[in-house]
Amino acid sequence: MNLNLKGKRALVCGSTQGIGKAAAIELALLGAELILTARNEEQLKKVSSELDSSSGQNHKYIAVDFSNPQLLQELVIKEIVSNGNIHVLVNNTGGPAAGPIASAKTDEFTNAFNQHLICNHLLVQACMEGMKKDHYGRIINVISTSVKLPLKGLGVSNTIRAAVANWSKTLSIELASFGITVNNVLPGATNTIRLSSIIENKSKRTGISEEEIKQEMLHEIPAGRFAEASEIANAIAFLASPAAAYINGINVPVDGGRTGCL
Repeated sequence: MNLNLKGKRALVCGSTQGIGKAAAIELALLGAELILTARNEEQLKKVSSELDSSSGQNHKYIAVDFSNPQLLQELVIKEIVSNGNIHVLVNNTGGPAAGPIASAKTDEFTNAFNQHLICNHLLVQACMEGMKKDHYGRIINVISTSVKLPLKGLGVSNTIRAAVANWSKTLSIELASFGITVNNVLPGATNTIRLSSIIENKSKRTGISEEEIKQEMLHEIPAGRFAEASEIANAIAFLASPAAAYINGINVPVDGGRTGCL
């Protein structure tokens, strides 16, 4: 099985922590040169220095806030012009705040739409011509199992994630003939800062202890545990590899069997 990414350049969003950082680590181990993106420049420097470079990679980073989609695109285009095409794009952005959909403010939807779908779209537009030229492209969107089955208490997230999934499927059809695949990885409950935040906020909102909420969530997972970020990263890395060339336009749940549908 060909998992070798030597000579490929990968842009990983939200790569200073959690799933994004784990994905960057795994892609570097497979030989890819990384371009990390996130807001915190100090953390970007730290993660960049920790990445494997045994294949001679020169890892880079772009410090930018995803609340400014146009600036994000401009900086990525500048990186491509200066240093070469990007072959792997991992769209990964922190999810919207939890809460019921009925009480959500309209700007919550607008902000989430911009930070997820619009940023994803502008990044694809920045990268796809280079992918077409090199006849190698892997666009991997880290979304949520909510695109298959909406999750309770995540109204805005459920809505935006579904929009991203349908955008992704449409894109996969349009780009397939150029050697570009577009797939979605759907993490289940994963040991990240976001999961801790969801549990903490639900506890404050309901008065139920964090431990009880945690146990309730674990009860829904056949595997009986939360995922580690590295386990989500493994799926991302495989989809980024030459071995996954004929896998296109799909949703891949990585959730320990929690999602109650095929």
